[in-house]
Amino acid sequence: MNSNLSRIKALLEDYEVKFIRLVFCDILGGQKNIAIMADQLEHAVEHGVSFDASSIEGFGNINESDLFLKPDLDTFSILPWRPSQRSVARFFCYITYPDGRPFEGCGRTLLRNLEQKWAGSGYSFLIGPECEFYLFEVDQAGDPTKRPFDKAGYFDMAPLDRGENVRRDICFALEEMNITPERSHHESGPGQNEIDFHASSPLKAADDFLTFKTAVKAIAGSSGLFASFLPKPLKNESGSGLHVNISVSKDGRNLFSSFGSEAASFLAGVMRRISQITVFSNPLPGSYDRLGVSEAPLLISWSRQNRSSLIRVPSASGADCRMEVRSPDCSCNPYFTFALLLAAGMEGVSDGLELPASYDKNSYDEAARKELPSLPDTLAGAIDEACGSDFVSSVLPHRVISTFLDIKRRQDSQWQNAKDREALELQRYFEYI
Repeated sequence: MNSNLSRIKALLEDYEVKFIRLVFCDILGGQKNIAIMADQLEHAVEHGVSFDASSIEGFGNINESDLFLKPDLDTFSILPWRPSQRSVARFFCYITYPDGRPFEGCGRTLLRNLEQKWAGSGYSFLIGPECEFYLFEVDQAGDPTKRPFDKAGYFDMAPLDRGENVRRDICFALEEMNITPERSHHESGPGQNEIDFHASSPLKAADDFLTFKTAVKAIAGSSGLFASFLPKPLKNESGSGLHVNISVSKDGRNLFSSFGSEAASFLAGVMRRISQITVFSNPLPGSYDRLGVSEAPLLISWSRQNRSSLIRVPSASGADCRMEVRSPDCSCNPYFTFALLLAAGMEGVSDGLELPASYDKNSYDEAARKELPSLPDTLAGAIDEACGSDFVSSVLPHRVISTFLDIKRRQDSQWQNAKDREALELQRYFEYI
């Protein structure tokens, strides 16, 4: 028995853990899990836990239905919103075939392997997600409504801001799960909130993002509310984004601290490929209702201070120097999205790509549309950008691309043919994102 497993087994006894959740992410970004009894952990570590992949969209078919979950012991955590006695623990998992081969649809394996590949050349990365979400009231049956929890606006305080206690409890829960919250505040929309947490390695940042979504929904639920990460839940209010802060270091030196040629090429690489990435970073039909309004970018540009730009280089010093990609939203699979963004940047570095001039004017003005290229403005357009992309094919396995785009085509067809798109979104996505 390895020392890490021995330590965890001792913690399971200390916390009187009876159930362990083995968590993984499907190719669409949805979280799934299976619960095992605590005394089965050693067997799960040695042999994995099988599940029926054919029952998960995009994972397999009836002829090859068995896949296995292998818990990553470094992701052990106690769920703080569960009872303190007979606690529940959680591990994120890698996914394998029965013979031990990595499953192509396992985003954790993909992102880990890319990190290791670039580490061999001296490069490392930190990713800090900024996550926006809405808090809605529930009805008498406990079902979610689209009535915002408050009518507050950006940076408002109580009593207008009714979400401060919920945000506080979320921050406390994150701390208990070894995630460091840095800032929290009310956002622009009624009932809209934002919590930012400390940057981590790409794999941990993706894990932390999924943990964050789970914690927000669990704690909102315990407060008699419903939390939604839908990109545009309210038609005439601000959308909710996932701003992705990225810093790149080479041999321990943050390239963005001096913003030299390699940092510029990294940023230019992301700009070159962002349209091909968009179907993965903004995967819902309603994702495109958010882009182009309320500081959510549609046009492809970068700037240091201009918040209408797609990519911003914030004023910062030392370890905080970074770039911020502002177009993604929280409905994405973070493993695929982070992998594609990093690969695009590193391709730019490899090619010595020259960064175009910054765009410091308002990119929402009509004049900007004549000067700047645009992201896809529909899901169909985003699918077309990714389909046949040599870049996307160089990062993601063919099976993942083919399956993902097939699902997105079906979703887009349903959206285009829907008589009431708002009703379709409410039925298909509202409770699940």
